[in-house]
Amino acid sequence: MTINKLKSAGLKITNQRVIVLNYLFNTQERHLSAEDIFRDLRLNGEDVGQATVYRVLNQLEEAGMLERHYFDGSKAYYELSSNSHHDHLVCLHCGKIIEFFDPFIEQRQQEIAEQYDMKLSHHNLYMFGYCLNPDCHRDI
Repeated sequence: MTINKLKSAGLKITNQRVIVLNYLFNTQERHLSAEDIFRDLRLNGEDVGQATVYRVLNQLEEAGMLERHYFDGSKAYYELSSNSHHDHLVCLHCGKIIEFFDPFIEQRQQEIAEQYDMKLSHHNLYMFGYCLNPDCHRDI
């Protein structure tokens, strides 16, 4: 499956791309930083360098296979591209990321764009707060 995905994206099949993409398809976590991916691959015994992971992630993003997000403003997080749009809730304490879709929000964004004579090509909505874990919201 991974090899077919790389081929359909027009990418050459390399061991490093297969390793990174297999990891992304098989992990339970949907939003990972390059550092997370590198660490997990090394812990799983993969012989892959950190620069290689960054390079492969950039190539996969350019091919449309990954989406890059900046939830905290500095560190990039990656997720596999999907055909369905969704937005994100991010806990400012623990970093938990929740995906959601709300048709009312989507409609309202479209209306706002039209109000300002803009035709949307895409958008990202990130909402920040504290999840209900007692450690996350005790200081607010």
